[in-house]
Amino acid sequence: MDRRHFLTLCGAIAAMPLLGASPWAQGAVKARVGVIPVLGAAPLFVAEKEGYLKEGGLEIGVTTFESGPNMIQALASGTIDIYVAGVAPLAVARSKGIDVRVVAATAVAENVFVATPKLAKYFTPGTSPAAAFKAYRTAEGKPARVATQPPGSVPNTTLQYWLWETAKIEKADVEVISMGIDATQQAVLAGAVEGASIREPAVSIVMGRNPAIKLVALGDEMFPGQPGTVVAVAGAFADKNPAAVQTLVNALVRAAALIEAAPDRAAPAIEAALGKGIVDTATIRTALASPATRFIVDPRAIIEPARAMQSYQVKLGSLEKELPFDGLFDTRFYERALKGG
Repeated sequence: MDRRHFLTLCGAIAAMPLLGASPWAQGAVKARVGVIPVLGAAPLFVAEKEGYLKEGGLEIGVTTFESGPNMIQALASGTIDIYVAGVAPLAVARSKGIDVRVVAATAVAENVFVATPKLAKYFTPGTSPAAAFKAYRTAEGKPARVATQPPGSVPNTTLQYWLWETAKIEKADVEVISMGIDATQQAVLAGAVEGASIREPAVSIVMGRNPAIKLVALGDEMFPGQPGTVVAVAGAFADKNPAAVQTLVNALVRAAALIEAAPDRAAPAIEAALGKGIVDTATIRTALASPATRFIVDPRAIIEPARAMQSYQVKLGSLEKELPFDGLFDTRFYERALKGG
């Protein structure tokens, strides 16, 4: 977040206490939220813990999911109202008649590539990723196994773009394996795979437990302008509760600015949501300072990168054709938030 953007957000924060007079204050709106448990969702966790949502009369119940594509099923069945995950599956959802609208981003460039010790030793200074993978296959007699989330997800698309388009790795040198977020982290720690596309706080966790694990490629190296976690709302919920959606976006703006300005204050709320007694606050603080962490709430910043990602999904075959973005991004709530809600 650059200084100009940060100051703009601070200006929005200054105006937001006026939202205490919201008509939602006397009768809270309840929303069911689906979320991928990654650091990119931190603004939501901080907004809830700091009371920003309740100030505007919005109460949420959170359910965690392993991937965006899995969460789309919950949207389709009407069991969640708000989606907090990668943008890639949403255009597909709209093409199937699911009315869902992106109202905010929360983070960008989240997915990075790490190599476990068996592969990491081939990433010597001056050695290209393609040469490192080739050296591994030559020495081991088999391709390196790399883990990521299911086809159609942002992590999967990002990883494949880096492998084939950026790093120009030969397909014979690598095997892509799909698994859930928790399984990916455990596979990296156990050495069951040679590399993975992961996000914070998993990056800080695995590298903290095994310093021989190497961070090989950052988010923008893997996919230029890589869109990350977004907040999308079901159309029916947005139409019925526009003030609640405004409260949500206002709260995300405030929370992102708080994380930037006072990470020590924000860290306990994030640890409570992500830690589950396993990840301590110190690890969360490390993750907040990680080069793999960039919070951005402005949904306008990811529209074009999301189009580019969709185009690449068509090339991969995980999407039959490019789908229209008409109606997918609703930037009005963010624009109002910058003006004080």
